[in-house]
Amino acid sequence: MNKKYDLAVIGGGPGGYVAAIKAQMLGQKTVIIEKYKLGGTCLHVGCIPTKALITSAHVYSLITAAKEFGIHVDGVKIDYHMMKERKDEVVAKVWKGLSGLVASHGVEVVYGHASFVSSNSIKVTGETSSLIEFNKCIIATGSKSTEIPAFAIDKHKIHDSSSILEITKLPNHLIVLGGGYIGCEFASLFSELGVKVSIVEFLDGLVFNQGPTISKFMQKSFEKRKIDLYLKTKMESVDTSGADVVAKLSNQKELKADMLLVCVGRSPYTEGLSPEKAGVFMSEKGFILVDDKLQTSQNNIFAIGDVIGGAMLAHVASYEGIIAAQNAAGKKIRPNYNAVPAVIFTDPEIATVGLTEEMAKNQGYQVASSQFPNMALGKAVASSHTEGFSEILFDKKTHKILGATLIGYEAGNMIGEMAVAIENELTIECIGQTIHPHPTLTETWMELAHVAEGHPIHIPPTKKA
Repeated sequence: MNKKYDLAVIGGGPGGYVAAIKAQMLGQKTVIIEKYKLGGTCLHVGCIPTKALITSAHVYSLITAAKEFGIHVDGVKIDYHMMKERKDEVVAKVWKGLSGLVASHGVEVVYGHASFVSSNSIKVTGETSSLIEFNKCIIATGSKSTEIPAFAIDKHKIHDSSSILEITKLPNHLIVLGGGYIGCEFASLFSELGVKVSIVEFLDGLVFNQGPTISKFMQKSFEKRKIDLYLKTKMESVDTSGADVVAKLSNQKELKADMLLVCVGRSPYTEGLSPEKAGVFMSEKGFILVDDKLQTSQNNIFAIGDVIGGAMLAHVASYEGIIAAQNAAGKKIRPNYNAVPAVIFTDPEIATVGLTEEMAKNQGYQVASSQFPNMALGKAVASSHTEGFSEILFDKKTHKILGATLIGYEAGNMIGEMAVAIENELTIECIGQTIHPHPTLTETWMELAHVAEGHPIHIPPTKKA
């Protein structure tokens, strides 16, 4: 079967299906080539299933703390098998809705593995093989968990971030190799469900790339939750021949646990794609190389999402998908990454957006910052969510907001206000003069602006020397 399209999108994840819908809106006859199911890693083994499990863990945590709120609950127990079933139901429901959405826009979907034949054709191998010809193409193949041969995934005692979502019984003790955001999210999840958790991290701190403020907070928070941390430590070997997983560490210690979860990053997925046959260049690490319009070395082929590196986040892939679809239709739009929000779904949540202090200084800004503690918010006290704080970075000269960090309950839902502020180059005065509803957690941004302006309302003034 041979078919020709204006645009072929390889990969039906959050970047690919969004790109396809946008292209179809622009009058392009579009096809998605997907090897598994629409929704990609994010829907099936990433964002959605993990958040479904995290929600269950939060409900359990709230029930166990019910006495604090004057509610007595007896006989609380975890049925993790049912939690896993609920997770599967959530994924299935979202997938069904997404499949209907794509169909409603008239986008065709072909299932199978895509491999370039030339710069204008793709071979699809599935239940039946076909050749798809295209005028333009968008590569949106995403990423996969980075594998370490010494710690091969057996989906029994050694898991990656995908396979551990399929377990139906909680381990007593879980070792997490890797203290990045994925490892920390799983560590927080299982710790909240009563599992003993140990994290082994080669770098000096948890979520080290997020900077010292977040890293130190995460370390203290996890230590308070009795999560064992082995920082600046290498895992030398793992033995699974007995009943336990036995991990030998570089500090001469030996850890015994039921399971090992390997979370050491993600790698671009281009297996069998043969981009070289289309004249598409890749980096030494396997990422597709693109210019500032998401165009590859082949001018009719674009690439987006995890496969090009950068901020490997689902919402960034969707954003890039919309831009790439427009550029494939003849426009010349450059993505703006100045206001990319990122959320770590630990307990408490950590959300960031915009520039870090180092990045801002490198761009020539005179950087100032202000912080506001969650415990000074009435809503936080009323709901017993006082852990954490918020911070704004701004330019001393213009007062333009450059970046923001929020650590605390519902941080992910609240960071959007700062994304809008940064994208639209608002100043701290714009935020401070905006009436925020009371009592809410979003008041933290207004209070932060008051602190930045030098006239804090709900915290004591700084004493002058």
